[in-house]
Amino acid sequence: MEFKKILSERYSCRAFSDKAIERSALDAVLEAGRLAPTAKNLQEQRIYVVSSEEGLKKIDAATPCRYGAPVCLVVAYDKNNVFTYPGGRLNSGAEDATIVATQMMLAATDEGLCSCWLNFFNPDDLRVSLGLPENEEIVMLLDLGYSADGKGAPPKMRKDISATVSYI
Repeated sequence: MEFKKILSERYSCRAFSDKAIERSALDAVLEAGRLAPTAKNLQEQRIYVVSSEEGLKKIDAATPCRYGAPVCLVVAYDKNNVFTYPGGRLNSGAEDATIVATQMMLAATDEGLCSCWLNFFNPDDLRVSLGLPENEEIVMLLDLGYSADGKGAPPKMRKDISATVSYI
């Protein structure tokens, strides 16, 4: 799919069908995340594919926002493997995980999948529930699947570019 079409068609799906995701489509999404740039090429991201009934129940207990998606990607990073920026206040972990997640979200659209970025959950509680290592920080969840309604993207209302971009 042409990149501009991906950008215009991608939307946050909030009603997924129970249709299974083809392994080739899931692999393409995960590969897009693997190829994402990270600070100093540290590749500190950790992606967990949750598709088992047990795993999805844990996601559902943590958030009401899975919307029936058959797959949920847990996007985390290793806190012990980050680049600390000058000033010592910020590091690359959340930023890099976000870049990885964004590439996977756009790749999902390219594969004909719908997605929903979500962060309405307690990351510490979910990390414990899923049995993830203490040194990993969950940044977000990415629901993946096919739309239940099959209608595709709702119309997007966007501000004029002059409302969000300034030239200095």
